[in-house]
Amino acid sequence: MDPIRAFLIDVKRLIVKVGTAVVTRHDGRLAVGRLGALCEQLKELNSQGYEVVLVTSGAVGLGRQRLRYRKLVNSSLADLQNPQVELDGKACAAVGQNSLMALYDTLFSQLDVTSSQHLVTDSDFRIDSFREQLSETVKSLLALKVIPVFNENDAVSTRRAPYEDSSGIFWDNDSLAGLLAMEVKADLLVLLSDVEGLYSGPPSDPNSKLIHTYIKEKHQAEITFGDKSRLGRGGMTAKVDAAVCAASSGIPVVITSGYATDNIIKLLQGKPVGTLFHKDAHLWTSVNEVDAREMAVAARECSRRLQAMSSEERRKLLLDVADALEANESLIMAENEADVAAAKADGYEKALISPLAKSIRVLADMEEPIGHIVKRTDLADGLILEKTSCPLGVLLIVFESRPDAFVQIASLAIRTGNGLLLKGGKEARRSNAILHKIITSAIPDSVGDKLIGLVASREDIPDLLKLDDVIDLVIPRGSNSLVSQINNSTKIPVLGHADGVCHVYVDKSANPDMAKKIVRDAKIDYPAACNTMETLLLHQDLSNNDLLKELLAELRREGVTLYGGPRASSLLNLPRAQSLHCEYSSLACTVEFVDDVGAAIDHIHQHGRHVISHTDCIVTEDREVAEMFLHRVDSAAVFHNASTRFCDGARFGLGAEVLVSTSRAHARGPVGVEGLLTTRWILRGSGQVVDGDKGVTYSHKDLPLQTQI
Repeated sequence: MDPIRAFLIDVKRLIVKVGTAVVTRHDGRLAVGRLGALCEQLKELNSQGYEVVLVTSGAVGLGRQRLRYRKLVNSSLADLQNPQVELDGKACAAVGQNSLMALYDTLFSQLDVTSSQHLVTDSDFRIDSFREQLSETVKSLLALKVIPVFNENDAVSTRRAPYEDSSGIFWDNDSLAGLLAMEVKADLLVLLSDVEGLYSGPPSDPNSKLIHTYIKEKHQAEITFGDKSRLGRGGMTAKVDAAVCAASSGIPVVITSGYATDNIIKLLQGKPVGTLFHKDAHLWTSVNEVDAREMAVAARECSRRLQAMSSEERRKLLLDVADALEANESLIMAENEADVAAAKADGYEKALISPLAKSIRVLADMEEPIGHIVKRTDLADGLILEKTSCPLGVLLIVFESRPDAFVQIASLAIRTGNGLLLKGGKEARRSNAILHKIITSAIPDSVGDKLIGLVASREDIPDLLKLDDVIDLVIPRGSNSLVSQINNSTKIPVLGHADGVCHVYVDKSANPDMAKKIVRDAKIDYPAACNTMETLLLHQDLSNNDLLKELLAELRREGVTLYGGPRASSLLNLPRAQSLHCEYSSLACTVEFVDDVGAAIDHIHQHGRHVISHTDCIVTEDREVAEMFLHRVDSAAVFHNASTRFCDGARFGLGAEVLVSTSRAHARGPVGVEGLLTTRWILRGSGQVVDGDKGVTYSHKDLPLQTQI
C-alpha cells in the first residue's frame, strides 16, 4: 500500500465524476463497455457499504450525435448541398440526457442496483433551501443504498452558452462534482478522465511525466495543458480547477483514468492510481524535490568526475566510506531497529556493519578495474588498437528490503565509476536513508554527492524507466513479477534476477555423510536466500536406502516442511507439491525421484524454467557422472559436491555483488565489478587515413598487454 494514500481506505462517501471522453467513443456514440465496467465497480463499492454519488457528462455530445443522424435521415438532396448549421446545445442536452440516463438505469438494474436521476442548474444552488433539501435527499438515498446520478441540466440552463460559459457557482460537471462533494461532505472525489492522471505537459508528449501528487506551489507554474476534451467542454484544466478547489476545502481528490476497469477499486485499496490532490500534499513532498531526469543527469555528471579521479583517489574514497560506516554504527543500528519495529521484519544481524566495511576494503584493494586493457592489437604500421574496460554509465537498481544490499551496491558503483540510482524496499526506508546520508557524505565535493541518488518513492520508478537516454542499465532485485513488470515497462536494458529454483541432485554413488552435510547446508544456512535449495532430487536407487531416511530425518529435525513430486509423494507419503517450479524461500522444499543423472538434468531444464536457472548441484563420487552434470546443466552456476550457498559474490572473491543474474545477456551468475563494466576501443595513430585502404597493410597482430597510462 502507498503510505501517502493509506488514508483512502477509511473513505465511506465518495463522488465519482465521469467525463464525456469516457462516456462516449470517438464517433460520439456511447462507450457501452466502459460504462458497464464503471457500473460494475460502483455496484461492488455499493455492496461493500460505500456511499457513492455519480456525476456524469456526455448528454450534450450524445444528443448532438443523435440529432445529426436524425437530421441526415430526414434531409433532402438540396438540404445536403447547403452548409450544415451547428445544432443548438440545449436541444442536444435534452435529447442526450434521456438516452444517457436510460442506459445507466438499464446497466444498474442488471446489477441489481437502484439509481436516481438529478438534473441541476447553477441557479438552483443560489437558493439556500434548495441546497439544504438537496443534501437531505442525497443522504436519504445513500442510506437506502441508491446511487444518485447527477448532471448539469444544460437543456434549461439560463446561461447564454452553457457549454462555453465559465461563470457562476459551477460552470461544468467537474466543478459541479466538486460542489456536490462539499455539499454532502464527501470523503473523496474521483474525477475520471481519458488519461492516467495529470501530466506535466500534454500526455501525447513523450517528455511529459505523470504527476502522482499535485503540489500547488510546485506544479501550478510548470504544467502545460494540452487541448481540451475532444467532446466535453473543460478538459484537464477544468478538472484541475475543480480538484484544487475541493482539496483546499479538505476533500481529497484523485484524477485517474476511466478507461481502466478497476481504478476506483484500486484507489480505495490505497494503491498509487492517478494524481492525488490533498490540502496537506505540500507537507509530504518537498516543493524543491529533484525530478527523475535531474537525478539521473546529476548521477551521470558525477560519475564522469569519479572516472577522472586517479586509481588511488578512488581507492581512498572507498576506504573513507568503510570508515564512515563503522564510525556511525550505532546510528545505523538505531534506524534499522526502527524499521524492524515498524515492519516486524528481519533486520541487521549483530556485528553486521564490520563485515560490510571489510567487504568494501576488499573492493578497494582489488586491481583497478577502470581502463584495464583487455586486448592490444597492432592493427597496421603505427596503429595500435586497445580494447579497454570502462563503466556502464548510470545504473538504476530496484532492490528488496535488505539494507545490506544498499552498501554492497553503492560500493560496487563507486569502484566501477558508475552513477547510481537506488530504490530500496519501504520496509527499510529509514535504514536506507541513513546509509545514503553516511555514504554520500564521504564522497568529495570534486565528485559530488549526487553520484548516488536515493529514489524516495516507487511512484518515481515509471518516470525513471522512460529515461533510456540517460540511464544505461536497470537491475531489479526481487520477485519474478517485479522483473517482468520492469522488462515490459522500459527500453533500457534490464539485467534480471528472476526466481531461482535451486536443485541438489544426490546420485546413487554419493558419499552419505557428504550428501547429508551438503543438503542440510543448502536448505538450512539461509532459507530466504536465492541460492537456497528448493528441490532435492534423488536417484531412484535411493528410494529404499538408509541415506534417504537420514536425509529426510535431518531436514525434518531442522523444521523443514517436505513436499513430494509425483513419484516421491506416493513412495514417501508426502503432501503433493503444487508445482515442481516453486521457490519457497523458507523452511520448505520439494523432494522427487529421478531415474538417473540424465533425468535429473532434464528435470532441472524443465522445472528450472531453463532461461532463469540459478544454481544447481550434484553430489556424487562418480567423476564421469559429475562431468556430465557440470557440462550439460544450463544454469548460471553448477556445482559438484558443494553447497549451492557458495553462489555468492563475496564467496566467489568478487568483493560484493549487485545480484545473482539469471539473464543470458551481459553478466550471468553473481555480478560484481566485472558485471558493471563494458568495453571501449582506443586507437592510437600518427596521422593515418583510410583513403580506400590504399597503401594500408593490416597486420592484426596481438600485442602483450600493458598497464594503461
